[in-house]
Order: sequence, then structure tokens, then C-alpha cells
Amino acid sequence: MASSISKKSPYKLTVKRGISGLGLFATQDIPKDAFIIEYLGPLLTEEEANVKGGLYLFEVTDTPWTIDGSGRSNTARYINHSCKPNCEAIADGDHIFVHAKKRIKAGEELTYNYGKEYMKDVNCKCGQCAK
Repeated sequence: MASSISKKSPYKLTVKRGISGLGLFATQDIPKDAFIIEYLGPLLTEEEANVKGGLYLFEVTDTPWTIDGSGRSNTARYINHSCKPNCEAIADGDHIFVHAKKRIKAGEELTYNYGKEYMKDVNCKCGQCAK
């Protein structure tokens, strides 16, 4: 079974209206490459994830797990998609850690690219893509 070790965010973040519904915003500058937040939730098997369906399911590459981030205590669930993101989600075992791809200024919304598989059936609303 998966480990329960998690990392607490070293940054104060806030949830407010973003580019596509509620979004997660930095309240202080965040340096490039810094760890920002972990995507949290119970681990589901592929079968359980397929039955559950819906939003906030984050497949952990190279493992048999999917993180169900639908719980409101998972603040990382508020990170919206962007085709030109300022963050990236990095898998480490059965964990997903979000890091800054560039320097993020206080007040800036945190975004990462949800990937082609997720976006193939969704109309992109990031306002930064060529669609």
C-alpha cells in the first residue's frame, strides 16, 4: 500500500476567483524550482478511479495509483490548467508535488498543464492557448 508521508506547503496560499472558477494564488513571491504544495487525497486503484470518475483524480505515473483529490482539505485541487503554466506537478512514488517552473509573484494564480489526455475532451479556458 502507499505511504502516508506528505509535505506541508512552506508558502501561504489563498483560494479565490481565478481564470476558470476558483483558483489558488500565491500571497508571497515564490522562487523558481521551489516546492509549493502537495496534491493530497486517498489513493485509488485504476478500477476504483474509473468507477468514481469526475474531477480531481490525479493519476500517479509509474504507479498503479490515482489520487482522489476531491476533498476540500486538498488545497492543491484549486490549481487551474494553463497551456503556459507557472508550476509543474512532479510524481515521486505515490505522491504528487507541485513546484514553481518560474518565479511566481505575490498575487499570481498558480497553474499547471493538465496534459493532453485530460484536455482532449475539455474546452480549454486558460486564455493562453492557440485554440
